[in-house]
Amino acid sequence: MSGEAYWLPVIFILLMGVAILIYAVLDGFDLGVGILLPMGKPQHRNTMIASIGPFWDANETWLVLAVGLLLIAFPTAHSAILGYLYLPAFFLLLGLILRGVAFDFRAKAHAEHQNRWDRCFKAGSILASMAQGYMLGIYVTGFSGGILAIGFGLLSAVCVTAAYAFIGACWLILKSEGDLQRWAAGRAKITAILMIVGVAAVSGVNPLMSSEVFDKWFSLPQAFLLLLIPFMCAILFVTLFVYLRHFPYNNDFGSWVPFACAVGIFILCFQALAYSYFPYIVPGKLTIWEAASAPESLRFILYGAAVVLPSIMAYTVFMYRIFRGKAQALSYY
Repeated sequence: MSGEAYWLPVIFILLMGVAILIYAVLDGFDLGVGILLPMGKPQHRNTMIASIGPFWDANETWLVLAVGLLLIAFPTAHSAILGYLYLPAFFLLLGLILRGVAFDFRAKAHAEHQNRWDRCFKAGSILASMAQGYMLGIYVTGFSGGILAIGFGLLSAVCVTAAYAFIGACWLILKSEGDLQRWAAGRAKITAILMIVGVAAVSGVNPLMSSEVFDKWFSLPQAFLLLLIPFMCAILFVTLFVYLRHFPYNNDFGSWVPFACAVGIFILCFQALAYSYFPYIVPGKLTIWEAASAPESLRFILYGAAVVLPSIMAYTVFMYRIFRGKAQALSYY
């Protein structure tokens, strides 16, 4: 294999991985805010939606980028993965569409109808999150099929939904104050426990589903280095619980700590999954080199990615900088 034919697929799988990770963090927290919407507290709902209002639509750009890179750089894998995940992908898109419609319509509806659109926004957030979790669970089991794979997919759906609710609660601690902030801290504790269950379940199933994954994690000497991932993850969870145990603090001290811990946990979990399956893009079936487009096509696409990716990154940083600070309750009139 020539150098170009080897390295171009590696570059594109890294770009796709970065896009998926950023999407999981950014759209994860705004999905989480939607999941957590309290139906009985309209003032809290307005502030919660205001906290994600400038960001939620742009966050989904990273999903479009990731799927686009999969399609053009690894077309064989794109058709194989969507063939296995056609139905949950349909529910994912349905949930995202429902969220978008509800978000826009609630801004134009009379006060007595806003509650209905908030319920739709919450339902769309739950549906999209559970679809993503189910897709992850089926992917981890190597698309093996059968009742056990489906059962694990359902467990993964619940735990990923809890993980999004967890990072959403941590986002609200950062962006809100007063009663809403204290309410979010309580939800962060509960959802963090569910996320721990999910991380433990995926970590346990990963090595059992593949002898290659087992050897990667438990062969010496790399096993000692890899222990840093669960160790750092445990430290971040402990830091989170210690901080929340004494919450709230004077002058909003350290309100960024829970969100920083959540982002760190997401990054570590993603690193563990990426390490487990590389160089496979379809677990146990298709490597990145087998699924990649021709080197000439990848080289041409890379020129476009070199412009598009930094542009999206710069826009994202600029947007979050402009809308930093505490969220205020929405007002449409």
